[in-house]
Amino acid sequence: MTEDDLDLLQRCIELAAIGLKKGNSPYGALLVDRYGAVVFEGHNHGDKHPEFEIAQLAEATMSAEDRAVARVYTSTEHCGRCAAAHQRAGLGEVFCATTASQVAGWYSAWGAPHTSFASGLKVNGPAPIFEEALFDLHHWYHLGNVEKRF
Repeated sequence: MTEDDLDLLQRCIELAAIGLKKGNSPYGALLVDRYGAVVFEGHNHGDKHPEFEIAQLAEATMSAEDRAVARVYTSTEHCGRCAAAHQRAGLGEVFCATTASQVAGWYSAWGAPHTSFASGLKVNGPAPIFEEALFDLHHWYHLGNVEKRF
C-alpha cells in the first residue's frame, strides 16, 4: 500500500469513530474515483453500511468504466451483503485496514456474538498499523453494548 492508501484508510478509521460516537457500530468507508477524488464517505448508521451505500451511489452516478477503476477504502473488510453489492456494481479495488475475521476474533474473545463472512473479494489489506485503533473502537462499542444489556 502507498502512503496515499494509508491516508485514506486513516480517514475510514476517523469515520468509524464518528459512527461510534453516534451510537453505531464502528465502520467507515469511502469511494475514490479514477482521478483520486473522494466522491463518498460515510459510516455505519443503523443497519446501513457505507460500503453498500457506495455500491448504490456508484451504480447510480458512474459509468461501468469509471466503476471498474474506482477504489473503495474501508476500516474493515466488507460483509457478505456489501461484497455482493460491490461485485454487482462492478467496483474496482478494495483496501481495508482490518479483515472481517480479525474483528470476529476480537468479539469472540470478548464472549460477544459476531460472525465473520468471507467477502469473496480480493482485498488489499489488512494494514497492521491500524490494528490497535480499530481494536479500541470495537472494544468501546462492545463495552457500550454490554452496559446497555444491564
